[in-house]
Amino acid sequence: MPKMSSEPSAPCTRITLHGPSMGTRWSALVDADASVDLPALRQDLAAAVQQVDAQMSPWKPDSDLMRLNRAPVNTWVELPAELMEVLACALDIHRLSAGTFDPGVGALVDAWGFGALRDTPDAAAIHAARQGTRAATHACLALDNAAGRARKHTPLQLDLCGIAKGYAVDRMAAVLQQHGVSHALAALDGELRAVGSQASGVPWAVALEQPEVGRRAAHGVIELQDLAVATSGDYRRYLQVGDKRLAHTMDARRCAPVNNAVASVSVLAPTCMQADAWATALLVAGPGEGLAMAQRMGLEALFLLRRPEGLVEMGLGRFGASTVQRASGIDLAGDHVSGAVAGPGGGVSASGRSSYYASMR
Repeated sequence: MPKMSSEPSAPCTRITLHGPSMGTRWSALVDADASVDLPALRQDLAAAVQQVDAQMSPWKPDSDLMRLNRAPVNTWVELPAELMEVLACALDIHRLSAGTFDPGVGALVDAWGFGALRDTPDAAAIHAARQGTRAATHACLALDNAAGRARKHTPLQLDLCGIAKGYAVDRMAAVLQQHGVSHALAALDGELRAVGSQASGVPWAVALEQPEVGRRAAHGVIELQDLAVATSGDYRRYLQVGDKRLAHTMDARRCAPVNNAVASVSVLAPTCMQADAWATALLVAGPGEGLAMAQRMGLEALFLLRRPEGLVEMGLGRFGASTVQRASGIDLAGDHVSGAVAGPGGGVSASGRSSYYASMR
Protein backbone atom coordinates (compact mmCIF):
# COMPACT_ATOMS: atom_id res chain seq x y z
CA MET A 1 0.00 0.00 0.00
CA PRO A 2 1.54 3.36 -0.99
CA LYS A 3 2.58 5.64 1.80
CA MET A 4 0.22 8.55 2.33
CA SER A 5 1.82 11.91 3.07
CA SER A 6 0.25 14.04 5.77
CA GLU A 7 2.34 17.07 4.87
CA PRO A 8 0.40 20.03 3.46
CA SER A 9 0.97 20.99 -0.17
CA ALA A 10 3.58 23.66 -0.86
CA PRO A 11 2.24 27.22 -0.51
CA CYS A 12 1.51 29.03 -3.75
CA THR A 13 2.16 32.63 -4.71
CA ARG A 14 0.03 34.42 -7.26
CA ILE A 15 2.14 35.61 -10.18
CA THR A 16 1.17 37.60 -13.26
CA LEU A 17 3.08 36.91 -16.48
CA HIS A 18 2.40 38.83 -19.68
CA GLY A 19 3.87 40.07 -22.93
CA PRO A 20 3.03 41.46 -26.39
CA SER A 21 1.98 39.35 -29.37
CA MET A 22 -0.48 39.34 -32.28
CA GLY A 23 -1.06 43.08 -31.96
CA THR A 24 -2.33 42.64 -28.41
CA ARG A 25 -1.04 41.04 -25.19
CA TRP A 26 -0.97 37.53 -23.82
CA SER A 27 -1.22 37.05 -20.08
CA ALA A 28 -1.28 34.31 -17.47
CA LEU A 29 -2.39 34.46 -13.87
CA VAL A 30 -0.51 31.67 -12.06
CA ASP A 31 -0.74 30.24 -8.56
CA ALA A 32 2.79 28.81 -8.43
CA ASP A 33 4.82 27.08 -5.75
CA ALA A 34 8.59 27.48 -5.34
CA SER A 35 9.35 24.61 -7.74
CA VAL A 36 8.14 26.57 -10.80
CA ASP A 37 10.91 28.24 -12.79
CA LEU A 38 9.10 31.50 -13.52
CA PRO A 39 11.64 33.01 -15.99
CA ALA A 40 11.61 29.79 -18.03
CA LEU A 41 7.83 29.61 -17.84
CA ARG A 42 7.45 33.16 -19.12
CA GLN A 43 9.90 32.48 -21.94
CA ASP A 44 8.05 29.33 -23.01
CA LEU A 45 4.64 31.03 -22.85
CA ALA A 46 5.90 33.86 -25.04
CA ALA A 47 7.46 31.39 -27.48
CA ALA A 48 4.21 29.40 -27.76
CA VAL A 49 2.18 32.49 -28.66
CA GLN A 50 4.85 33.79 -31.02
CA GLN A 51 4.95 30.43 -32.81
CA VAL A 52 1.21 30.61 -33.52
CA ASP A 53 1.62 34.17 -34.76
CA ALA A 54 4.54 33.24 -37.01
CA GLN A 55 2.58 30.37 -38.54
CA MET A 56 -0.95 31.80 -38.78
CA SER A 57 -0.81 35.59 -39.04
CA PRO A 58 -2.40 37.14 -42.16
CA TRP A 59 -0.36 40.28 -41.38
CA LYS A 60 3.06 38.64 -41.74
CA PRO A 61 4.01 38.02 -45.38
CA ASP A 62 6.37 35.20 -44.34
CA SER A 63 3.86 33.31 -42.19
CA ASP A 64 3.01 29.73 -43.18
CA LEU A 65 -0.61 30.77 -43.72
CA MET A 66 0.41 33.46 -46.22
CA ARG A 67 2.71 30.97 -47.93
CA LEU A 68 -0.34 28.75 -48.47
CA ASN A 69 -2.42 31.74 -49.64
CA ARG A 70 0.20 32.61 -52.26
CA ALA A 71 0.65 29.05 -53.50
CA PRO A 72 -0.70 28.18 -56.98
CA VAL A 73 -3.94 26.23 -57.17
CA ASN A 74 -3.53 22.43 -57.07
CA THR A 75 -0.07 22.66 -55.49
CA TRP A 76 0.63 20.77 -52.27
CA VAL A 77 2.16 22.98 -49.57
CA GLU A 78 3.96 21.46 -46.58
CA LEU A 79 2.78 23.03 -43.33
CA PRO A 80 3.70 22.74 -39.63
CA ALA A 81 1.62 20.43 -37.45
CA GLU A 82 0.11 23.29 -35.44
CA LEU A 83 -1.29 25.02 -38.51
CA MET A 84 -2.61 21.73 -39.85
CA GLU A 85 -4.44 21.17 -36.55
CA VAL A 86 -6.07 24.61 -36.69
CA LEU A 87 -7.02 24.24 -40.37
CA ALA A 88 -8.66 20.88 -39.63
CA CYS A 89 -10.70 22.35 -36.77
CA ALA A 90 -11.60 25.43 -38.84
CA LEU A 91 -12.91 23.33 -41.73
CA ASP A 92 -14.83 21.07 -39.35
CA ILE A 93 -16.62 23.99 -37.68
CA HIS A 94 -17.15 25.57 -41.10
CA ARG A 95 -19.11 22.45 -42.12
CA LEU A 96 -20.99 22.11 -38.83
CA SER A 97 -21.98 25.79 -38.81
CA ALA A 98 -23.24 25.72 -42.42
CA GLY A 99 -20.65 28.34 -43.31
CA THR A 100 -21.30 30.94 -40.62
CA PHE A 101 -17.74 30.30 -39.47
CA ASP A 102 -15.68 30.61 -42.64
CA PRO A 103 -11.86 30.62 -42.70
CA GLY A 104 -11.96 31.54 -46.40
CA VAL A 105 -12.93 35.20 -45.91
CA GLY A 106 -9.44 36.68 -46.32
CA ALA A 107 -10.30 38.58 -49.50
CA LEU A 108 -13.44 40.02 -47.87
CA VAL A 109 -11.51 41.08 -44.78
CA ASP A 110 -9.05 42.97 -46.97
CA ALA A 111 -11.75 44.45 -49.23
CA TRP A 112 -13.66 45.90 -46.28
CA GLY A 113 -10.54 47.48 -44.74
CA PHE A 114 -9.86 45.10 -41.86
CA GLY A 115 -6.80 43.36 -43.31
CA ALA A 116 -3.21 44.19 -44.08
CA LEU A 117 -3.85 45.73 -47.51
CA ARG A 118 -5.99 48.75 -46.57
CA ASP A 119 -7.68 50.44 -43.62
CA THR A 120 -10.84 51.64 -45.37
CA PRO A 121 -13.39 49.80 -47.53
CA ASP A 122 -12.56 49.57 -51.23
CA ALA A 123 -15.65 49.56 -53.46
CA ALA A 124 -13.89 47.86 -56.38
CA ALA A 125 -12.45 45.10 -54.17
CA ILE A 126 -15.84 44.56 -52.49
CA HIS A 127 -17.53 44.33 -55.89
CA ALA A 128 -14.93 41.83 -57.09
CA ALA A 129 -15.40 39.69 -53.98
CA ARG A 130 -19.16 39.72 -54.44
CA GLN A 131 -18.96 38.83 -58.11
CA GLY A 132 -16.79 35.81 -57.56
CA THR A 133 -18.55 32.55 -56.82
CA ARG A 134 -16.89 29.45 -55.43
CA ALA A 135 -17.72 26.30 -53.56
CA ALA A 136 -17.76 26.21 -49.76
CA THR A 137 -14.32 26.67 -48.21
CA HIS A 138 -14.15 23.08 -46.95
CA ALA A 139 -14.58 21.91 -50.55
CA CYS A 140 -11.85 24.26 -51.81
CA LEU A 141 -9.08 23.08 -49.49
CA ALA A 142 -7.69 19.57 -49.16
CA LEU A 143 -5.71 18.52 -46.10
CA ASP A 144 -3.29 15.58 -46.10
CA ASN A 145 -2.77 15.23 -42.36
CA ALA A 146 -0.51 12.21 -42.64
CA ALA A 147 1.93 14.10 -44.87
CA GLY A 148 1.41 17.49 -43.17
CA ARG A 149 0.38 19.36 -46.29
CA ALA A 150 -2.56 21.26 -47.83
CA ARG A 151 -3.73 22.03 -51.36
CA LYS A 152 -6.19 24.61 -52.72
CA HIS A 153 -8.56 23.45 -55.45
CA THR A 154 -9.56 27.02 -56.37
CA PRO A 155 -8.13 30.48 -55.62
CA LEU A 156 -8.64 30.99 -51.90
CA GLN A 157 -7.43 33.50 -49.32
CA LEU A 158 -7.56 32.05 -45.83
CA ASP A 159 -7.88 34.10 -42.64
CA LEU A 160 -7.69 32.31 -39.27
CA CYS A 161 -8.22 35.34 -37.02
CA GLY A 162 -11.46 33.82 -35.73
CA ILE A 163 -9.73 30.74 -34.34
CA ALA A 164 -5.93 31.21 -34.08
CA LYS A 165 -5.95 33.28 -30.89
CA GLY A 166 -8.05 30.65 -29.17
CA TYR A 167 -5.53 28.02 -30.27
CA ALA A 168 -2.70 30.17 -28.90
CA VAL A 169 -4.42 30.13 -25.50
CA ASP A 170 -4.61 26.34 -25.69
CA ARG A 171 -0.87 26.25 -26.40
CA MET A 172 -0.32 28.47 -23.33
CA ALA A 173 -2.37 26.06 -21.22
CA ALA A 174 -0.22 23.16 -22.46
CA VAL A 175 2.98 25.05 -21.55
CA LEU A 176 1.65 25.79 -18.06
CA GLN A 177 0.90 22.11 -17.50
CA GLN A 178 4.31 21.07 -18.87
CA HIS A 179 5.88 23.31 -16.22
CA GLY A 180 3.92 21.57 -13.47
CA VAL A 181 1.39 24.38 -12.98
CA SER A 182 -2.01 23.13 -11.81
CA HIS A 183 -3.70 26.46 -11.09
CA ALA A 184 -3.67 29.16 -13.76
CA LEU A 185 -5.74 31.33 -16.05
CA ALA A 186 -4.36 32.00 -19.54
CA ALA A 187 -5.63 34.80 -21.77
CA LEU A 188 -5.06 36.39 -25.15
CA ASP A 189 -7.22 39.25 -26.40
CA GLY A 190 -10.33 38.13 -24.58
CA GLU A 191 -9.96 34.38 -25.08
CA LEU A 192 -9.49 32.64 -21.72
CA ARG A 193 -8.75 29.13 -20.50
CA ALA A 194 -8.55 27.93 -16.92
CA VAL A 195 -6.01 25.31 -15.89
CA GLY A 196 -7.63 23.79 -12.84
CA SER A 197 -9.01 26.10 -10.17
CA GLN A 198 -7.32 28.72 -8.05
CA ALA A 199 -4.93 27.21 -5.51
CA SER A 200 -7.61 27.75 -2.86
CA GLY A 201 -9.87 25.33 -4.73
CA VAL A 202 -12.23 28.10 -5.81
CA PRO A 203 -12.93 28.36 -9.55
CA TRP A 204 -11.59 31.35 -11.46
CA ALA A 205 -14.12 34.18 -11.62
CA VAL A 206 -14.46 35.62 -15.13
CA ALA A 207 -16.43 38.76 -15.83
CA LEU A 208 -18.25 38.94 -19.14
CA GLU A 209 -17.90 42.38 -20.65
CA GLN A 210 -20.88 44.65 -21.25
CA PRO A 211 -20.99 45.21 -25.04
CA GLU A 212 -20.68 48.99 -25.02
CA VAL A 213 -18.49 51.12 -27.27
CA GLY A 214 -15.98 53.23 -25.33
CA ARG A 215 -16.71 51.77 -21.89
CA ARG A 216 -15.26 48.83 -19.99
CA ALA A 217 -17.89 47.42 -17.65
CA ALA A 218 -18.91 43.91 -16.60
CA HIS A 219 -22.24 42.45 -17.60
CA GLY A 220 -21.97 39.40 -15.39
CA VAL A 221 -19.58 36.90 -13.81
CA ILE A 222 -19.14 33.19 -14.48
CA GLU A 223 -16.74 30.63 -13.02
CA LEU A 224 -14.14 28.62 -14.93
CA GLN A 225 -12.32 25.45 -13.94
CA ASP A 226 -10.60 23.35 -16.64
CA LEU A 227 -12.73 25.19 -19.18
CA ALA A 228 -12.33 27.88 -21.85
CA VAL A 229 -14.45 30.88 -22.81
CA ALA A 230 -14.35 33.16 -25.84
CA THR A 231 -16.47 36.15 -26.82
CA SER A 232 -17.20 37.64 -30.24
CA GLY A 233 -18.98 40.94 -30.71
CA ASP A 234 -19.41 44.08 -32.78
CA TYR A 235 -18.33 46.76 -30.31
CA ARG A 236 -14.50 46.77 -30.17
CA ARG A 237 -13.04 46.42 -33.67
CA TYR A 238 -15.05 48.33 -36.23
CA LEU A 239 -14.81 51.02 -38.91
CA GLN A 240 -16.92 54.16 -38.81
CA VAL A 241 -18.07 55.02 -42.34
CA GLY A 242 -20.35 58.06 -42.24
CA ASP A 243 -23.10 57.25 -39.76
CA LYS A 244 -22.57 53.50 -40.08
CA ARG A 245 -20.40 51.32 -37.86
CA LEU A 246 -18.99 48.30 -39.68
CA ALA A 247 -18.06 45.34 -37.47
CA HIS A 248 -14.82 43.52 -38.28
CA THR A 249 -16.39 40.04 -38.41
CA MET A 250 -17.31 38.97 -41.95
CA ASP A 251 -20.53 37.24 -42.95
CA ALA A 252 -19.34 35.29 -45.99
CA ARG A 253 -22.92 34.55 -47.03
CA ARG A 254 -23.58 38.27 -47.55
CA CYS A 255 -19.98 39.18 -48.52
CA ALA A 256 -20.20 41.95 -45.92
CA PRO A 257 -19.58 42.67 -42.24
CA VAL A 258 -21.98 41.01 -39.83
CA ASN A 259 -25.15 43.06 -39.38
CA ASN A 260 -27.74 41.67 -37.00
CA ALA A 261 -29.13 42.21 -33.53
CA VAL A 262 -26.38 40.25 -31.73
CA ALA A 263 -24.10 42.54 -29.70
CA SER A 264 -21.94 39.69 -28.44
CA VAL A 265 -21.80 35.92 -28.03
CA SER A 266 -19.79 34.09 -25.37
CA VAL A 267 -19.15 30.35 -25.65
CA LEU A 268 -17.81 27.81 -23.15
CA ALA A 269 -15.89 24.82 -24.51
CA PRO A 270 -13.20 22.33 -23.47
CA THR A 271 -10.66 24.12 -25.69
CA CYS A 272 -10.30 27.81 -26.43
CA MET A 273 -9.90 27.06 -30.14
CA GLN A 274 -13.40 25.59 -30.21
CA ALA A 275 -14.86 28.38 -28.09
CA ASP A 276 -13.26 31.03 -30.32
CA ALA A 277 -14.55 29.60 -33.60
CA TRP A 278 -18.04 28.86 -32.31
CA ALA A 279 -18.41 32.35 -30.83
CA THR A 280 -17.70 33.75 -34.30
CA ALA A 281 -20.08 31.29 -35.96
CA LEU A 282 -22.95 32.16 -33.64
CA LEU A 283 -22.36 35.91 -33.95
CA VAL A 284 -22.59 35.65 -37.74
CA ALA A 285 -25.60 33.31 -37.61
CA GLY A 286 -27.64 35.86 -35.69
CA PRO A 287 -30.20 35.42 -32.90
CA GLY A 288 -32.64 32.95 -34.46
CA GLU A 289 -30.34 30.74 -36.50
CA GLY A 290 -27.55 31.08 -33.94
CA LEU A 291 -29.64 29.93 -30.99
CA ALA A 292 -30.99 26.98 -32.98
CA MET A 293 -27.46 26.07 -34.05
CA ALA A 294 -26.15 26.27 -30.48
CA GLN A 295 -28.97 24.02 -29.27
CA ARG A 296 -28.39 21.54 -32.10
CA MET A 297 -24.64 21.38 -31.40
CA GLY A 298 -25.08 21.19 -27.62
CA LEU A 299 -23.10 24.42 -27.08
CA GLU A 300 -23.05 26.47 -23.92
CA ALA A 301 -23.53 30.02 -25.11
CA LEU A 302 -24.72 33.43 -24.00
CA PHE A 303 -26.21 35.80 -26.59
CA LEU A 304 -26.57 39.49 -25.75
CA LEU A 305 -29.07 41.03 -28.16
CA ARG A 306 -29.73 44.69 -28.86
CA ARG A 307 -33.43 45.45 -28.59
CA PRO A 308 -35.31 48.77 -28.39
CA GLU A 309 -35.80 48.18 -24.65
CA GLY A 310 -32.09 47.45 -24.10
CA LEU A 311 -29.91 44.34 -23.96
CA VAL A 312 -31.71 41.00 -23.87
CA GLU A 313 -30.02 37.73 -22.86
CA MET A 314 -30.42 34.29 -24.34
CA GLY A 315 -28.38 31.67 -22.48
CA LEU A 316 -27.79 27.94 -22.87
CA GLY A 317 -26.11 25.44 -20.55
CA ARG A 318 -24.01 26.99 -17.78
CA PHE A 319 -24.91 30.39 -19.19
CA GLY A 320 -28.38 30.00 -17.75
CA ALA A 321 -29.62 32.83 -15.55
CA SER A 322 -28.75 30.96 -12.36
CA THR A 323 -25.03 30.68 -13.15
CA VAL A 324 -24.25 34.12 -14.60
CA GLN A 325 -23.98 36.39 -11.60
CA ARG A 326 -25.04 39.93 -12.39
CA ALA A 327 -22.25 42.49 -12.12
CA SER A 328 -24.15 45.74 -12.13
CA GLY A 329 -21.94 48.70 -11.28
CA ILE A 330 -18.58 46.97 -11.81
CA ASP A 331 -16.26 49.20 -13.82
CA LEU A 332 -13.44 47.25 -15.45
CA ALA A 333 -11.17 50.28 -15.31
CA GLY A 334 -11.05 50.05 -11.54
CA ASP A 335 -12.99 47.17 -10.00
CA HIS A 336 -11.73 43.59 -9.97
CA VAL A 337 -13.22 40.15 -9.85
CA SER A 338 -11.29 37.15 -8.58
CA GLY A 339 -10.16 35.95 -11.98
CA ALA A 340 -10.80 37.66 -15.29
CA VAL A 341 -12.95 39.52 -17.77
CA ALA A 342 -13.98 38.05 -21.11
CA GLY A 343 -14.82 40.45 -23.85
CA PRO A 344 -12.03 42.24 -26.63
CA GLY A 345 -8.43 43.18 -26.18
CA GLY A 346 -7.33 42.07 -22.79
CA GLY A 347 -4.57 41.07 -20.47
CA VAL A 348 -3.77 40.90 -16.80
CA SER A 349 -3.56 44.14 -14.87
CA ALA A 350 -0.02 45.41 -14.54
CA SER A 351 -0.34 45.40 -10.77
CA GLY A 352 -0.64 41.62 -10.81
CA ARG A 353 -4.01 41.67 -9.07
CA SER A 354 -6.32 38.84 -10.03
CA SER A 355 -8.18 40.47 -12.87
CA TYR A 356 -8.08 40.38 -16.65
CA TYR A 357 -9.23 43.16 -18.87
CA ALA A 358 -9.82 40.56 -21.52
CA SER A 359 -12.59 41.21 -23.92
CA MET A 360 -13.67 39.96 -27.23
CA ARG A 361 -11.46 40.19 -30.28
